[in-house]
Amino acid sequence: MQSKGQGAKIAVAIIVVLAAVAYLAYTGVRSNKSYYVTIQELNAMGSKAYTRHLRVAGNVQPGSIEQHGPHAQFVLVENSNKLRVDYEGEDPPPDTFKDNAQALAIGTFGHDGVFHATQLQAKCASKYAPTKNAPATNTAKNTPATATQASMQQPAQKPAASAAY
Repeated sequence: MQSKGQGAKIAVAIIVVLAAVAYLAYTGVRSNKSYYVTIQELNAMGSKAYTRHLRVAGNVQPGSIEQHGPHAQFVLVENSNKLRVDYEGEDPPPDTFKDNAQALAIGTFGHDGVFHATQLQAKCASKYAPTKNAPATNTAKNTPATATQASMQQPAQKPAASAAY
């Protein structure tokens, strides 16, 4: 049997753990570390947008990239919303940073209406997509089962008659 003191210690431990988890969840959401905002959400933030470190996602507008070494200026597009981005990071933009690529800019929004990014992540949306009108390939051509079926369709050959003794 448990004593009343031991049950109280367990209850206090559970309360402490739950409080710690709740605090971490609250501060994680509040600091906006793992969540990104869309361009529309950024525009709707008002003056809060100027005081926070943000992550903004969108597609790179074709023809808008102006790159000079590690510095790049471009426009992110999301539906009909556009956002000018000025990237000044330590590293040059990634290789996947191209026209129409999905990009995530990390930085601050300036009063000049430009997003000042210090980090940039991009992925090419078409890199892994199958091409349209691609011929279907039959990968089963050289499988053992197919080879067995092909040999079964050929007429069986009789062994050569051996010479009589």
